[in-house]
Amino acid sequence: MYVYILLIIPWFVSETFSEMVTLRAAGPLVCYSSSVCEYRPLIFPSLGRLKLASVAVNNAIGLDRSYQGWGFCCGADASGIFKASTNNCSAIHDNGFHEISTSGKSTNIVWHDCPIGKQQREKLIQQKGCVIWITGLSGSGKSTLACALSQGLHARRKLTYILDGDNIRHGLNSDLSFEPEDRAENIRRIGEVARLFADAGIICIASLISPFRKDRDACRALLAEGDFIEVFLDVPLNVCEARDPKGLYKLSRAGKIQGFTGIDDPYEQPLNCEIVLQYKEGICSSPNDMAETMISYLDERGYLQA
Repeated sequence: MYVYILLIIPWFVSETFSEMVTLRAAGPLVCYSSSVCEYRPLIFPSLGRLKLASVAVNNAIGLDRSYQGWGFCCGADASGIFKASTNNCSAIHDNGFHEISTSGKSTNIVWHDCPIGKQQREKLIQQKGCVIWITGLSGSGKSTLACALSQGLHARRKLTYILDGDNIRHGLNSDLSFEPEDRAENIRRIGEVARLFADAGIICIASLISPFRKDRDACRALLAEGDFIEVFLDVPLNVCEARDPKGLYKLSRAGKIQGFTGIDDPYEQPLNCEIVLQYKEGICSSPNDMAETMISYLDERGYLQA
């Protein structure tokens, strides 16, 4: 069960962490669903984060932080002990303000903040960082489109970086196969790297098949709302197979490649992507024209200035 917390304390930002005891009187609103909420007291004198295995209710409470805000990531058992229910759960506790956390298999890690952040970097280079995620079948033209987009933005003096699926497998992801688990890890790693580029203020262009919605949605969840721009290059399978620029469809049809997307492995089309570039009745826009469509999208939403 997922619950989240809203702190109804507009004056809290003016308080120091050593005065967190004021939260006890503030009565934060705890919501268990969109319709079930109640006020709950929090009892601790200061704010911090601690790796949460099991902590006493009267000393700490588990919270999970994302771009959507703070949320509970634990529940209480009969003994009154909170236990983490996610892999990225931390705790507000009574040992000062420090951030010792657990993330996946990494334990006892501390996030170090720096006064120079995303906004400062964006102001320096006069653009806003984001991720443009181009998805589609093999042979649909993702890499060609990514290069055209990068060239168009470069001509406007905007900084970009392309994360191409095959290129990444030459280095960072060279240890990964094309088995389902490794393909999911491939997408996860690229999503994390893309997030770092966006945080640097760079317009990151990721071009890879990324066939499953859950993997693409997981990458979207890494970024602030609006900063993940999913582009579906909607080219029919028969057109992609006729192009077959790498000869992979031919190998798949001959049984020499197993689990090839579109042939014997599924491709899940995006349901709510930001941009659809569609092949219509034998008419396909040029890569430069499609790139201009994407550049107009970025310009209209303020990504080409800071």
